[in-house]
Amino acid sequence: MRHYESSLRTNSTVDQAQDSVTKLHNSVTQALSHPNEQTLAQAENSLEHAENAVRHAPEGSVGGHGVDLTEERLKDEKERLAALEVQQSQIKD
Repeated sequence: MRHYESSLRTNSTVDQAQDSVTKLHNSVTQALSHPNEQTLAQAENSLEHAENAVRHAPEGSVGGHGVDLTEERLKDEKERLAALEVQQSQIKD
Protein backbone atom coordinates (compact mmCIF):
# COMPACT_ATOMS: atom_id res chain seq x y z
CA MET A 1 0.00 0.00 0.00
CA ARG A 2 1.32 3.40 -0.92
CA HIS A 3 1.64 5.95 1.87
CA TYR A 4 -0.95 8.35 0.43
CA GLU A 5 -3.49 5.55 0.08
CA SER A 6 -3.24 4.59 3.73
CA SER A 7 -4.19 8.07 4.87
CA LEU A 8 -7.29 8.45 2.69
CA ARG A 9 -10.71 8.10 4.27
CA THR A 10 -13.77 6.75 2.52
CA ASN A 11 -15.46 10.10 1.81
CA SER A 12 -12.40 12.30 1.49
CA THR A 13 -14.15 15.52 0.44
CA VAL A 14 -16.74 15.13 3.18
CA ASP A 15 -14.01 14.34 5.71
CA GLN A 16 -12.06 17.40 4.60
CA ALA A 17 -15.17 19.55 4.94
CA GLN A 18 -15.86 18.15 8.41
CA ASP A 19 -12.26 18.86 9.42
CA SER A 20 -12.54 22.42 8.08
CA VAL A 21 -15.75 23.03 10.00
CA THR A 22 -14.11 21.66 13.16
CA LYS A 23 -11.21 24.08 12.66
CA LEU A 24 -13.76 26.86 12.13
CA HIS A 25 -15.48 25.88 15.38
CA ASN A 26 -12.16 26.09 17.20
CA SER A 27 -11.36 29.48 15.65
CA VAL A 28 -14.77 30.90 16.55
CA THR A 29 -14.44 29.56 20.09
CA GLN A 30 -11.02 31.20 20.37
CA ALA A 31 -12.45 34.49 19.08
CA LEU A 32 -15.31 34.29 21.58
CA SER A 33 -12.84 33.70 24.41
CA HIS A 34 -10.37 36.34 23.30
CA PRO A 35 -12.13 38.78 20.97
CA ASN A 36 -9.63 40.94 19.14
CA GLU A 37 -8.77 41.79 15.55
CA GLN A 38 -6.40 38.85 15.18
CA THR A 39 -8.77 36.15 16.45
CA LEU A 40 -11.65 37.59 14.42
CA ALA A 41 -9.48 37.61 11.29
CA GLN A 42 -8.45 34.01 11.94
CA ALA A 43 -12.08 33.01 12.35
CA GLU A 44 -13.03 34.78 9.11
CA ASN A 45 -10.19 33.00 7.31
CA SER A 46 -11.33 29.65 8.73
CA LEU A 47 -14.87 30.44 7.61
CA GLU A 48 -13.70 31.04 4.05
CA HIS A 49 -11.83 27.72 4.00
CA ALA A 50 -14.75 25.84 5.56
CA GLU A 51 -17.25 27.28 3.08
CA ASN A 52 -15.02 26.22 0.21
CA ALA A 53 -14.56 22.72 1.62
CA VAL A 54 -18.29 22.28 2.27
CA ARG A 55 -19.09 23.52 -1.24
CA HIS A 56 -16.91 20.69 -2.63
CA ALA A 57 -18.02 18.02 -0.15
CA PRO A 58 -20.77 16.51 -2.37
CA GLU A 59 -18.23 15.79 -5.13
CA GLY A 60 -16.65 12.94 -3.21
CA SER A 61 -19.48 11.82 -1.00
CA VAL A 62 -21.11 8.43 -1.30
CA GLY A 63 -24.79 9.12 -1.76
CA GLY A 64 -24.49 12.49 -0.07
CA HIS A 65 -23.58 10.80 3.22
CA GLY A 66 -22.45 13.36 5.78
CA VAL A 67 -22.95 16.42 3.60
CA ASP A 68 -26.16 17.64 5.30
CA LEU A 69 -24.66 17.37 8.77
CA THR A 70 -21.54 19.22 7.66
CA GLU A 71 -23.63 21.98 6.07
CA GLU A 72 -25.67 22.30 9.28
CA ARG A 73 -22.52 22.57 11.39
CA LEU A 74 -21.19 25.26 9.03
CA LYS A 75 -24.46 27.19 9.36
CA ASP A 76 -24.22 27.03 13.16
CA GLU A 77 -20.64 28.31 13.16
CA LYS A 78 -21.53 31.15 10.78
CA GLU A 79 -24.27 32.19 13.19
CA ARG A 80 -21.88 32.10 16.16
CA LEU A 81 -19.34 34.21 14.27
CA ALA A 82 -21.97 36.69 13.07
CA ALA A 83 -23.23 37.16 16.64
CA LEU A 84 -19.69 37.82 17.81
CA GLU A 85 -19.12 40.36 15.04
CA VAL A 86 -22.35 42.17 15.98
CA GLN A 87 -21.26 42.21 19.61
CA GLN A 88 -17.83 43.57 18.67
CA SER A 89 -19.30 46.29 16.45
CA GLN A 90 -21.56 47.41 19.30
CA ILE A 91 -18.57 47.69 21.62
CA LYS A 92 -16.76 49.90 19.11
CA ASP A 93 -19.76 52.24 18.77
